[in-house]
Amino acid sequence: MLKNAVTTTLAAMALATGAPAIAADYQRASFGTLPDGRAVEAVTLTNGNGVSARVIAYGATLQALEMPDREGRKADVLLGYPTLDGYVEKRDYFGSTVGRFANRIAGGKFSLDGKQYQTTLNEGANALHGGIAGFDKVLWDVVRVTRGKAASVTLRYVSPDGDQGYPGKLTVLATYSLDEANQLTIEYSATTDRSTVVNITNHAYWNLAGEGSPAGAMGHVLTIPADHFTPVNVTLIPTGELKAVEGTPFDFRKPMVVGARVRDTRDEQIVFGRGYDHNFVISKAPVAKPQLMAQVSDPVSGRAFEIWSNQPGLQFYSGNFLDGKVVGKSGQAYRQGDTVVFEPQLFPDAPNQSAFASSRLDPGQTYRNTIIYRLSTGQR
Repeated sequence: MLKNAVTTTLAAMALATGAPAIAADYQRASFGTLPDGRAVEAVTLTNGNGVSARVIAYGATLQALEMPDREGRKADVLLGYPTLDGYVEKRDYFGSTVGRFANRIAGGKFSLDGKQYQTTLNEGANALHGGIAGFDKVLWDVVRVTRGKAASVTLRYVSPDGDQGYPGKLTVLATYSLDEANQLTIEYSATTDRSTVVNITNHAYWNLAGEGSPAGAMGHVLTIPADHFTPVNVTLIPTGELKAVEGTPFDFRKPMVVGARVRDTRDEQIVFGRGYDHNFVISKAPVAKPQLMAQVSDPVSGRAFEIWSNQPGLQFYSGNFLDGKVVGKSGQAYRQGDTVVFEPQLFPDAPNQSAFASSRLDPGQTYRNTIIYRLSTGQR
């Protein structure tokens, strides 16, 4: 497996060298002020292995993730903006929490109990990532921070009934935690006072070579243990089919360089997505315990990670719509090929596709999405 062949966890390195255990910690700071005067807090989680994760309250966003390479050189491996203004003014979802419904809903419409709902449209005729003012465009409350075996921050947002057209008052918690085994975990939970639909995930843009690296991310090696994916129409709405990956550019069951087939227009799905922007079927429905979603590595730096989640689908996006207009944290323009994005979630357009696992949430139930990144690096 890729994990065994390419990566060695930093925690194991610490044990091998006899390095003393250091408790994970956090630091709190300002990340600027919104136009209406509200302050936006940043909480940086750190461990004793040189890994740190910065979370900002605007959009419950994973704004930075720093980790060493095989030589111990640290780099921020997430794309993003250097200041709050970019997150407020732009719509790129860099590291943001997205919802109420992550991914796309056809026409922004769905029905519950015989009543049709119309959500705000923000991608042509469709709704994407919750609409015009989704969870990425609101200020969350920081309700708890901890240190010890793991450092964590918990944020809360209460989405009112009718927000972006969705029914029910939805109370959402997002907890980011970093431990001494270099495991970064994001736990989303939500409850409602009225039947609604929910699909929440994180939208981190990764470049393990380092944010802004001229090498980009197309040389990353990717494994996705999925036998099927959900093909889409020209507006990127799933057709309802579960198509076998066998013999297509979507077969990542064995390690494959991302850029090897990303421009293979012999497959119309690559044409529709301008590359990869598709949901991979890991399971048919959410599972009780997190399952492996993907393994990703950068052979040059040695940095790598695994993604685990209880969700059935993994949206893989190869940054196809980056066009050089966005300038990131390092002062470099972001272009096609500079990133890879992995979003564990329910299937796109699930409210309108009866064959897909239900996104319905009723009062008395709790929605949960647990996302685990097992960060690692090679060592000479």
